[in-house]
Formats: sequence, C-alpha cells, structure tokens
Amino acid sequence: MKPDLGIYYEMLDQIATAEPSLSFRSKRWPNVDEWRRQARSKARELLAFDPPNTPLNSRVDSKAEEDGLTREEISYDMPYGPRTRGFFIYPQEHKEKLPAVVGLHDHGSFFYFGKEKIVAIHNEPKILTEYRQKYYGARGWANELAKRGFAVLVVDVFLWGSRKIPIESINEEFQKTFRDVEPGSDEYIRKYNEFWEINECLMVVDTILQTGTSWPGIYSYEDRRSVDYLLTRREIDPKRIACGGLSGGGLRSVFLTGLDERIRCGFCVGFMTTVRGILRNHVRCPPGHGLFGYAPQLIRHLDLPDIISLHAPSPLMVQFDKEDELFTLEGQREADEKIAAVYAQQGNRGNYVGKFYPGPHKFDASMQEDVFNWLEEHLAR
Repeated sequence: MKPDLGIYYEMLDQIATAEPSLSFRSKRWPNVDEWRRQARSKARELLAFDPPNTPLNSRVDSKAEEDGLTREEISYDMPYGPRTRGFFIYPQEHKEKLPAVVGLHDHGSFFYFGKEKIVAIHNEPKILTEYRQKYYGARGWANELAKRGFAVLVVDVFLWGSRKIPIESINEEFQKTFRDVEPGSDEYIRKYNEFWEINECLMVVDTILQTGTSWPGIYSYEDRRSVDYLLTRREIDPKRIACGGLSGGGLRSVFLTGLDERIRCGFCVGFMTTVRGILRNHVRCPPGHGLFGYAPQLIRHLDLPDIISLHAPSPLMVQFDKEDELFTLEGQREADEKIAAVYAQQGNRGNYVGKFYPGPHKFDASMQEDVFNWLEEHLAR
C-alpha cells in the first residue's frame, strides 16, 4: 500500500525517526527522578490545559446492590460543562480498604454513551449491547473486575455520555440532521455518533487547537480529576490505585499512567504504537483518530511509549492486537521494545508486561482475565 501523502511521506517520516529529546533512551540520565520530573513538566506544559481550580462538590445520586456488588451513580462538578456522571462499583462485603481502578471508556466513534460501554446496565439499547459484544466479549468488564475484589470508578469524559454536546446547543444548521428522529432511540443514537465521527476533527479538534490547547490536555485533566474523586472515598486504599482501558481508553491510560504519580499500576489496551508507526496510512480521522492524541510539539520531546514509560519502574501492562486496524504491527512492536528497554535500563524488566494477541481491535474476555490476574498480582496485596 502506498503512503497517504505520496511523494512527501519520506520527508515527514525522516522527521519522525529522530529520538525524542526527553526519551529515557535519548541520553544517559544520571538521575531517574530528575528525568521523570523534567519529562512530566514538559508534557504538562505542552498539553496546555490548566482550567481554574473548582471544588468537586461530589454526591451519590443513587445506590443499588446486586450480584454481591454495590453500584453507586455518582457525580461531581467540572470547571466547565455539565457535571461528570459515573459509576462507582465495589464488593458489598469487604473488611479492609479496597484496591481501586479507574476504568477508562473508549472512543470507538460512539459518543452517545461513555461509562455504559464498560459497565453492564439494565434495559440497555440494542445498539449498545451490539457494541459491547464486538469490542468487549459482551462483558461489562468493570463489573467483572469489581467481583474480583476491586473498587472500580468509571466516569464520562469530555464529549461522551453525560459530558457530550447536546444537539440543541449547536449551530442550528447542524440540527437539521436530527429532525423527526426520536431522542434516545437507536436511530437517534446512531445519527449522533455518525455526526460527531464526521465532525470530531473538522470542528472539535480544529476548534481546540485554535485556542492553543490540546485534546489530550483536556481528557488527561479530567482523568486526573477522577483520581481526585477516588481519594475522597473511604472504601479505597489510596496507595493502591490503577487505571486502564481499551482504545481511546488505552490512550487516556498512557497519559494518566505516565503523568500521575498517584497511579501504582497502569494497563493500556489497543492503543500503543510509535507515532512513526501510524504516519504512513493510519493518521486519518476517522477512522484512525490520529489527532485524538496530538499535542503541538509533544512528539519532539516524548513519543507515546516514552510517556507511558514515565511510570517505570512501577508495574505496567500493555496489550496489543496483532491485526489491529488502527496501527501497523511494526509500530506496535517498536513501541513494545522501547518500553521494555526503559524498564530494563532501570533494572525492573519484570515489572513490564507487553503481550500480543491474535485478532482485530478489541479487549475480549481472555484479555480481560489476563489484566485481572495481573492486577491481583500487583495491586491486591
């Protein structure tokens, strides 16, 4: 397959081959803590998103018990937009403080729902059930993990679920698409997802970048706020917090795991590659969502494997799908090798697990069980 940019691809590929300046592999760092401090500081600077400090004002909106689990619907304030809504799920019976996981929902060009994609709910629409069957082996993995003795927090992030853009609030010209469609119906949900899939780069990312900020700046801020919320819960052990998710949730895990020192274990599923590995034919938006992880100038200092490697030497698991349509296998393998090399250089090669699975983009039951077992090994003690 020829490159998308034809004769100019090689020029851009040469730029992408340069070792990022703050990669642990770029030079000999006499002090690991100093490397981590400099790299995190530069990343936060280039993410360029620092909203005003706002109290959480959190509350529990409802509470139910089923299958040995307590499931709370929670919400808290953000400095902008509607309240963040989410689920906090944990075992009904527990004597000690629980290990906690921030479950990060995916992108999937499915904007209408966020948290519900990884949490099993009653009376869900058929379109959501079919989506979960395709990408998650028909399981609400947050529920399954809670059954293993973890507290799991899953909230909507910017542009999804309770944080999505209401159609009635946008330019009247674009509202015409939704005339004569019943809100909440499968048809409405499908149209909503299709509209924002087409316009996420044309309107959303373009607008974000025009302001001088970045999309990963926004969602990484919101994900750190999820950790802030977890620390208000008396049920959890603040020293045993993990995070992870599939696809867009995997990319969110890259930034949260790498940049938030409160995360003890991180897992990334279906979104680990070098940037060079997507340049040839996989940047397109959609379906590649290349700009979902773009912050101006960041690649000059840190590539995706460099960012998540800031978590070293703490436990990290990355799961790759060999036939993932979003990435080249070469880019995934190169990222895996880079992360492994950082852990080896720091004398903790065993704390990194990179595992390749057959099949397309997914986080199926087998992959989930591997993550759950790994979390029990590193977090449940």
